[in-house]
Amino acid sequence: MARIDDRDPYDVFAEWYADAGSCGIKEPTAVALATADSDGQPSLRMVLLKGYGPDGFVFYTNYESRKGQELLSNPKAALCFHWMPLERQVRVQGRVEQVTAAEANAYFASRHRDSQLGAWASQQSRPMATAYDLEKNVAKMALKFNIGTVPRPPYWSGFRIVPHRIEFWAGKPFRLHERVVFSRDGDEAPWTTERLFP
Repeated sequence: MARIDDRDPYDVFAEWYADAGSCGIKEPTAVALATADSDGQPSLRMVLLKGYGPDGFVFYTNYESRKGQELLSNPKAALCFHWMPLERQVRVQGRVEQVTAAEANAYFASRHRDSQLGAWASQQSRPMATAYDLEKNVAKMALKFNIGTVPRPPYWSGFRIVPHRIEFWAGKPFRLHERVVFSRDGDEAPWTTERLFP
């Protein structure tokens, strides 16, 4: 197998991602997303990766949620995949852009109808008066969109993280782990690689 630093980072990620999907991990798409507010206070949560490629890493959310608001006002973020059974980790840092309406519409249309209704029903990140508010809102949306397709809410879409840094970490015996960083100065710039002490 070729060394990590002799390959394109997206090819390495594709291989590792496929390995995670076939090794029995329940949710290999789960990734920690870090954002920061206008004061620089970081915030971290798990999201699900819905696409990746040379143009970046994509996930979807409510733009009125905390992460949505933070990303719209401070379009920089970091991701961390950790696949413990494989002893592998991938860290991504970069700028953030919104996906196109066509991309968001296509993904929303692919979701289960209950998830589509949930996108309308949840006032994500805002206070809920009772434990039943969400269920009541879902019931209201089910009546509202009783027949036909459920349209995508105007506040629900996706973000793409366009990386300038991707780090691959592989666990090795006796803590002699492998760390390789790919970095670049711009979206069109070539990747450079560097090995780090673990």
